[in-house]
Amino acid sequence: MSDDDTALQRASDALTEARETTDDPAASERLATYAEQVESMAAAARGPDHGRLARFEHGLHDVREGLDAEAASLVDEALARVRAYRETVEGV
Repeated sequence: MSDDDTALQRASDALTEARETTDDPAASERLATYAEQVESMAAAARGPDHGRLARFEHGLHDVREGLDAEAASLVDEALARVRAYRETVEGV
């Protein structure tokens, strides 16, 4: 696993932890879905492009708004890791 893939895996881990800390069932479900998506991105032979990453970031911002401070902080960590990965993606 490359350092870039590790960043995405750590983002997935942070989202899973955020899911475990929230009491909101809808937010928990969304966070689980995002954790699975970013884990799939990390495992894929070809990583995600800028467009997919931008949509992913936007979705995380949306779900983050309704979370308590601990879960929101974990989403922020995931966002930082996705952004770090995105800096390595060629294009745009």
